[in-house]
Amino acid sequence: MSEHDEPNSIRWAVSGASGMLGSALRERIAAEGQQCIQLVRPGSPSGGSDETVMWDPSRGELDPAALDGIDVVVHLAGENIAARRWSNEQKRRIRDSRVSGTHLIAEALARMQQPPKVFLCASGVHYYGDRGDAMIDESAGPGTGFLSEVVQAWEAACEPARQAGIRTVNLRFGMIVSSRGGALAKMVRPFKMGAGGRVGTGRQYWSWVHLDDAVGAMFHAVATEDLAGPVNVVVPESLTSETFTTILGRVLHRPTIAPLPAFAARLMLGEMADEMLLSSMNVVPKRLQQSGFQWRFPNLEGALRHELTPEPEAVAGGPASGVIRRP
Repeated sequence: MSEHDEPNSIRWAVSGASGMLGSALRERIAAEGQQCIQLVRPGSPSGGSDETVMWDPSRGELDPAALDGIDVVVHLAGENIAARRWSNEQKRRIRDSRVSGTHLIAEALARMQQPPKVFLCASGVHYYGDRGDAMIDESAGPGTGFLSEVVQAWEAACEPARQAGIRTVNLRFGMIVSSRGGALAKMVRPFKMGAGGRVGTGRQYWSWVHLDDAVGAMFHAVATEDLAGPVNVVVPESLTSETFTTILGRVLHRPTIAPLPAFAARLMLGEMADEMLLSSMNVVPKRLQQSGFQWRFPNLEGALRHELTPEPEAVAGGPASGVIRRP
């Protein structure tokens, strides 16, 4: 079944709907003529004019009845892992925000008399840990390190939904490429100032996916009825840090002669540098490939040009200025 075969009556419930990925998902849901209900925590803003359902992971509060009639639940909420240096407290917040929230939603779904057909839960390729040059697909076991441990616990927290017979998909996202935010937005500024270059040795693999394809993979997972368990959401060919940064410099017309040595990355970021910048994960999206998913942006240069090429009026000095995303 193709994602376009799904009827327009689908009702989605989305946590983390105001984030980069959640906002893009809401836009796609609206474009498809479907309905989005946002799971919103007390004091948190909602995006747009969608219907909202209140939940409070810190108190363990989510009324299963509030999700009656929902077809698909997508759980994206969690503490930003790169928001600040990893103290012990920050690591606890990162872990608890994913594990506790996921377990709360999974238990609520398991208690429903008419549960949703599909539960999509965000996850990450850091499940695999540092694997060097080895190509790894969904059959690979877990790695080591803080982020791998977090992802393992995160996915395990979905178990109540799985045990209740709900088709559960753990979407192991790679680096999401978008000018809206995330890693790319943080990289662009130093590169535009001529201070960009490889990170560490440059030989470590970075697995990535364009934002549009990350959203497309979620629609594909809903439409593909035999897809369950872990799914790597990355492009078919990972790139080394050196190749990635070289292509970024070329798209921005900037040199890439200012490398960031490993010791400098560790001074700035501590443990986070080793796990997020210096570790190597050459991840293969085997299950997406086998199920017929088609990438809109399988090539990094094409993805970056789509995101980072100014519109004509911006080049001409018109009202649109700076780096903007093409529609």
